[in-house]
Amino acid sequence: MLAAGTHVYARRTLRRTAVLAATAALTVTGLLATAPAAQAAMPTPVSAATARTYLASLTVKAEGSSSGYSRDLFPHWSTQSGACNTREVVLKRDGSGVVQDSSCAAVSGSWYSEYDGATWTAAADLDIDHMVPLAEAWRSGASGWTTATRQQFANDLTRPQLIAVTDNVNQSKGDQDPAEWLPSRTSYRCTYVRAWVHVKYHWGLSVDSAEKSALQSVLNGC
Repeated sequence: MLAAGTHVYARRTLRRTAVLAATAALTVTGLLATAPAAQAAMPTPVSAATARTYLASLTVKAEGSSSGYSRDLFPHWSTQSGACNTREVVLKRDGSGVVQDSSCAAVSGSWYSEYDGATWTAAADLDIDHMVPLAEAWRSGASGWTTATRQQFANDLTRPQLIAVTDNVNQSKGDQDPAEWLPSRTSYRCTYVRAWVHVKYHWGLSVDSAEKSALQSVLNGC
């Protein structure tokens, strides 16, 4: 989740501007619907009521140190089957009309980013976001896990922990918790915090006081 370099960001921005301009006419004719035909299909998080119960049971403590943290301590994009790794499984799951080549790479399809409401047709424009970022997990208890457990966390397809979203949006999120960052698409915030609490509860991770307050605030409006 490291931020892209300035030049890479500029190239992506120019490329996307061209894509958006090219699709504008299609939008007018109705070929691109306001609502996506198929939205990201990560596992459904627990209900708001259950999330509130889970949140009340989480350990509240000051966030730990990032000392010693490395993404390499969370082996990610593990092979799931054949040539397909976790990233490719999520791209296939979250997209519409996704076609993969013999190496399991997505060569075509359409992806709707729940965080910002953008639709992309190139897999390179998508990052797979860890709902609870790896560095955040490290500071919330994962520093004491085994590497095997951290690998399971980083590749968790069972909980609502992985979702395909616009790459620059994912990079802007970085390792921030909901007290610091929430999706710009406000209609998705309830789902987002339900998923966040679901993941933290399942994996026994703590929350800090500001994080808990932010989660409670959103959940109270769900």
